[in-house]
Amino acid sequence: MSAHGEHEHLSKHDKNLHDFHDNLDHIVSPRIYIIVGATLLVFTGITVLASLFDMGPWNPVVALFIAVVKATIVVLFFMHVKYSSKLTKLTVGAGLFTFMALVGMTLADYFTRAWGRW
Repeated sequence: MSAHGEHEHLSKHDKNLHDFHDNLDHIVSPRIYIIVGATLLVFTGITVLASLFDMGPWNPVVALFIAVVKATIVVLFFMHVKYSSKLTKLTVGAGLFTFMALVGMTLADYFTRAWGRW
């Protein structure tokens, strides 16, 4: 069967859909996964080292920053968001925005309470 006649049984819509999904296939080399895994291990070591230093109120800030960097690496590479369509990236961004809005509203409520004044 020729390359042109390979999908003759599909309608025009189905051919476009098939071509669209073929273009989304992205094979990540094992080298990338090894580099990403090593990077995550390095950041885990940095987290352990950061826990050994007394930075006062900055300990949780540093720990959360390292956790956010590691989570970003996981989302980009292991969840293949880096190689996904713009719609997938928009969906991830919308989820992150929603999460941040909920955390912001919770903190706004917490900080504006009249603690001990009732």
